[in-house]
Amino acid sequence: MELTRRAAIQSVAAATVAGGVSLAGATSAQAAFATLKPGMKSAAVRDLQIRLARLGYWLGAADSAYGHLTTQAVMAIQGAAGVARDGICGPVTWSKVVAGVRPTARSRSGKVIEVDKYRQIIKFVVNGRLYITIHTSTGSNQRYYSGGAWHTAYTPTGHFRVFRQVNAWDKSPLGELYRPKYYYGGYAIHGSLSIPGYPASHGCCRVSTGAMNLFWGTSYPIQIGTAVWVY
Repeated sequence: MELTRRAAIQSVAAATVAGGVSLAGATSAQAAFATLKPGMKSAAVRDLQIRLARLGYWLGAADSAYGHLTTQAVMAIQGAAGVARDGICGPVTWSKVVAGVRPTARSRSGKVIEVDKYRQIIKFVVNGRLYITIHTSTGSNQRYYSGGAWHTAYTPTGHFRVFRQVNAWDKSPLGELYRPKYYYGGYAIHGSLSIPGYPASHGCCRVSTGAMNLFWGTSYPIQIGTAVWVY
């Protein structure tokens, strides 16, 4: 896994040098701290992507386009920093990026997927080392009606393990879950087309479909038996 991470960083670094963006700093002070928003495409966006990737906020390729995955990565660092999770990289968020804000891991041994409900982030941790951080949306704590009864959209805390997975869109009474990894009853980490900057699910941990594809891959796999800590 260390080789995978190192190779990924080297690949991004090479692409950055080729694109004329410095890893040591932004192209200019104005570009570095200009407010960046979803839909933009520029060298400044690429610089932001490089900086986030170096801090472990997963966003796929650094392609200069402020798309869905970049928005999710911005929400992740905003959550880690304890600032508003709006997906826009303004002055406050830029200050957190430049300061190199990263969350810390609680687990110390083995592979553990840590779900921090307060910060709305998921951390991929191996032997106490944090590899990547991804934005999530957990239970909204709102009441909802299903199956003839009222329930509260709560994400249970505790230590669990993945016991079932579905490599497809999995239909449930509450909606469709993309490639879910079930860790407690009907609760899962799963892909979704809606991952807002606040708790909004019925209790599962929503991530982007891109992040879920990552978790099904070989670089950062979540497998049957993988520990899931929710706190």
